[in-house]
Amino acid sequence: MSTAQIDVQQLCKIYRVPVRPEGLSAALKSLLRPTYNNVEAVNEVSFSIEAGAMVGLIGPNGAGKTTTLKMLSGLLHPSCGEARVAGYLPWQRHPDYLRRISMVMGNKSQMLWDIPPLDSFRVLAEIYAVPVAEFRQTVDELIHLLEMEELLAKPVRNLSLGERMKCELTASLLHRPAVLFLDEPTLGLDVSMQLRLRRFLSEYNQRRGVTVILTSHYMADVQALCPRVILIHHGRLLYDGDLGGLARQLLPFKMLRLTLGEETPVNLTLLCLPQGVEVSEQTANSLTLRVPRAEAPALTAYLLQSLPVADLTVEDPPIEAVIDQVYTEGVA
Repeated sequence: MSTAQIDVQQLCKIYRVPVRPEGLSAALKSLLRPTYNNVEAVNEVSFSIEAGAMVGLIGPNGAGKTTTLKMLSGLLHPSCGEARVAGYLPWQRHPDYLRRISMVMGNKSQMLWDIPPLDSFRVLAEIYAVPVAEFRQTVDELIHLLEMEELLAKPVRNLSLGERMKCELTASLLHRPAVLFLDEPTLGLDVSMQLRLRRFLSEYNQRRGVTVILTSHYMADVQALCPRVILIHHGRLLYDGDLGGLARQLLPFKMLRLTLGEETPVNLTLLCLPQGVEVSEQTANSLTLRVPRAEAPALTAYLLQSLPVADLTVEDPPIEAVIDQVYTEGVA
């Protein structure tokens, strides 16, 4: 018997999509003999997540991320497979289950547009039957963590996008869910607001031990919050593990950045670079090399001995480069 907070086994979702060629005659034929294509949005995805974990669910547009979250939250019924979240079958939509979860979508709102956020919070507290004392304590905690005291008396329509997202997070956490699904929570926010929301989510996770699945196209969100990532592409699970492991598996090289003294120009003809080392960038006195991981220590020692090095760093390739290769080529 699994003890995971979220347990997914061979989960599938197939959409039956109508197909119709262009033209009037095709439209008439489709009325009598419609044709359909089966589109596999999610194809036999399996994973499990322990209580209190923060996991990134990543993939390109159309990969199946939002469909997966909608099945786990009970908004969609799967075509096949099984899932248990907090011990419940999500698509049965049991009231006790709905009190255990919450979902925030960056392009959707649950706030009432013409009234202040605090009034919406009170409505939601009644819906979830949150005791008055617990409601006050939770609201005070979230207002403090999100620094949103000045927002409570303004109509929601007068709030900025970042301010509304603060309210959306507060509304989703009023009933203290055990599982939180976040679908693009920083969509459209500026860099400062993204940082604030990441800091809040990290601190709230530590305080309450809530289990979080986060989808985002901003890799900075995933890097800051999620030690583990689940990568899906064309509906299939391609990788499940730590983000650094994905980089090591897909791009087995290091980036070596070298800066010489101001009076020392880079002369590639005098350097005996091993086979497989590529020059990525070069300026008058700096050089960036793409080095096979196995060669990085020896090459670093060679450069330090051979050149007047002012600064040298060895780092993994940018995670955006890793993800881009995944999206275009898949994972071996």
